[in-house]
Amino acid sequence: MEHQLTIYNTLDRKKEQFVPLHAPHVGMYVCGPTVYGDAHLGHARPAITFDLLFRYLTHLGYKVRYVRNITDVGHLEHDADEGEDKIAKKARLEQLEPMEVVQYYVNRYHHAMEALNVLPPSIEPHASGHIIEQIQLVKEILDNGYAYESKGSVYFDVPKYNKDHHYGKLSGRNIDDLLNTTRELDGQEEKHNSADFALWKCAQPEHIMRWPSPWSNGFPGWHCECTAMGRKYLGDHFDIHGGGMDLVFPHHECEIAQSVASQGDDMVHYWMHNNMITVNGTKMGKSLGNFITLDEFFAGSHAMLTQAYSPMTIRFFILQAHYRSTVDFSNEALQASEKGLQRLMEAVDGLDKIKTSASSDVDVKSIRTKCYEAMNDDLNSPIVISHLFDGAKIINNILAGNNTISEADLKELKAVFHLFLFDILGLKEEVGSSDGREAAYGRVVDMLLEQRMKAKANKDWATSDQIRNELTALGFEIKDTKDGRCEWRLNK
Repeated sequence: MEHQLTIYNTLDRKKEQFVPLHAPHVGMYVCGPTVYGDAHLGHARPAITFDLLFRYLTHLGYKVRYVRNITDVGHLEHDADEGEDKIAKKARLEQLEPMEVVQYYVNRYHHAMEALNVLPPSIEPHASGHIIEQIQLVKEILDNGYAYESKGSVYFDVPKYNKDHHYGKLSGRNIDDLLNTTRELDGQEEKHNSADFALWKCAQPEHIMRWPSPWSNGFPGWHCECTAMGRKYLGDHFDIHGGGMDLVFPHHECEIAQSVASQGDDMVHYWMHNNMITVNGTKMGKSLGNFITLDEFFAGSHAMLTQAYSPMTIRFFILQAHYRSTVDFSNEALQASEKGLQRLMEAVDGLDKIKTSASSDVDVKSIRTKCYEAMNDDLNSPIVISHLFDGAKIINNILAGNNTISEADLKELKAVFHLFLFDILGLKEEVGSSDGREAAYGRVVDMLLEQRMKAKANKDWATSDQIRNELTALGFEIKDTKDGRCEWRLNK
């Protein structure tokens, strides 16, 4: 490939040159949502992060099989071993079939992802549709001696595995510390060691979602689904496994142990994790009760919000930070993102208003190179955005008559913005409501400004001033340019 991408491998804790196992094909698995509630801002970050990676790998010419799972078996505890199934609990309380709950929230998740312009994955497997593969995985681990049956449940033997391999190499956890933890959770008496995790759980009588297995009627442990489905669709060895940093332990640590225990070696070549979104320094999430759903952001209906924010503002807000850094939510930060995105979109609109000259006195060719360098450096989207702002400054200076640009350079500038702003960063111009009312408003404003220009040409200053003043009172900013044109925007 012409462009050499480096990515940060969480397993080695360093940047590495990306070398696919089976180029030009790339296998990528990303942990998707557990569908028992509406998607919130914390769900948006991994979706946008790995959408950025998916888009860029595709742009570089790789044939990417992107698998993003749906967890619809449901789990109550973060370690997925104990407690009532969340989806089953919601189904019981609302007198629905569990799959009704699943389908409702899957549809809403897809709607939110579409609004954020997140491309759909190549395959979106459901955990409930791959019980056979998960049972087979458990059998393999049992046959290899790294698991044991207890009262109809099957548990992974962490200490035994650690004697032959290294449990904790992804998270840096110490096995001795894990073994010394308390035994407070219900069902711990079934385990040989407190660090052991469930591969299969025997279902209690009230548990709605259950399947037959050689050990009991029950359900798979949380960690099994990704290992089983990753192998099914991407093979015994694939390139990238991604997700939020909160999944490093225990989920991804357990996935590594499962793959090694079942097939003898690591399944994944590169592990990638995006950092958290925080509120006042605390992780945003359902369990902490400090989350804001994406629909609430789009409608401005949450008490923590001072206004509504469009899907592209949310996407831009997330892309303005490197995926491995934390992002702290605030209305001020989102408002700044809204204004920054507006500046870039106005610059894009300005490209069609530029008149070319015989020669250029601006440097546009270096913008493409700098944007590629930033993307190749572990997907450094904030640096890409900074270079696009440099391009926006060039556009504004040309429109103001301070600089000139040739036809070839203008074509290059348009291509760079289209490639990096739209194709790779995945941003798009937003019309507003689906019925196109904002577009209609725009046409009305343009008509009024045409009347104002005619009034000025006829030296009818009273009419010209009246149109300007009334539009300004409605929140529009009117700007007369040096070449006799009139530009406008709506201040939010």
